Amino acid sequence: MNWRRSVAQEITSETTRLGFVGLGNLGKPMVRALQRDGWSIAVHDRDPARASELEGIRVVDGPAQLADCGVIALAVPDDDAVSEILGELVPLLAAGSVVLIHSTILPGTAKRLAQQAERAGLGLLDVPVSGGAERALTGSLTVMAGGRADVLERVRPVLDSVAGEVIHAGPAGAGAAVKLANQLMMFAALAGVQEALELAGAYDVPERMVLDAVSTSTGESWITRNWGFFDDVAAAYDSAGTPVRDRPWSKDLWDIVAAARDRALPLPVAGLLAQHLAGKVEDHAHKGAGS
Repeated sequence: MNWRRSVAQEITSETTRLGFVGLGNLGKPMVRALQRDGWSIAVHDRDPARASELEGIRVVDGPAQLADCGVIALAVPDDDAVSEILGELVPLLAAGSVVLIHSTILPGTAKRLAQQAERAGLGLLDVPVSGGAERALTGSLTVMAGGRADVLERVRPVLDSVAGEVIHAGPAGAGAAVKLANQLMMFAALAGVQEALELAGAYDVPERMVLDAVSTSTGESWITRNWGFFDDVAAAYDSAGTPVRDRPWSKDLWDIVAAARDRALPLPVAGLLAQHLAGKVEDHAHKGAGS
């Protein structure tokens, strides 16, 4: 089926119902941003309690009950969860519907799912996001989009409700690749800052003194400007009962290593970070050193 010929209507908040799966650290504030912009939304999460604070939004028991939605957005933990949900949903969605994968997944997974969606007459974009829960709530995330340009333009009104910046990185899988690149840069910087603070601490210099000093120096970075960010995120994951292996500083780094292996690309820094960074992040968060 040709997706271009099957498009029935323009995607607007007046004509299109959104389905959103995953109400975690980013998913729930993204839903709030969409609701604030007037979108009609139905949501699902495997933990029904996560929807308890959402008013004026239809909550469904399973992904199949979102089949009447013209746009489906996924913000679920990993490739397996995305594939399982779409395996259930794709046969049920009307031709011309669009799937947005906000999850951080492997580029190869994104390409495979885009091909499957195309054969079913659907549009599918890998559109991972960056910016954290606060920017998700204000609708100012950065979106890294992979997939067809015509599908991206059609669904842009939805993305504009959650993002301050939408970057078309290239074909299917490109958004996923850029997100993994971003994660590697961020976590490499985080590991460097952690070791630097430990070094200064060994000479009895407090963390805050070092961070103040580098704020106008060459060591300054997003990590130093937002020190404590990962402590807060770890606390949110603790509250939600998210296993450490499913948290970005573990899961995303192993995805980076897997994506590199798929291209026979040596990434020694990523390999080292995958082995030890998660423990460092968790230790720092539980010591409350960033407060």
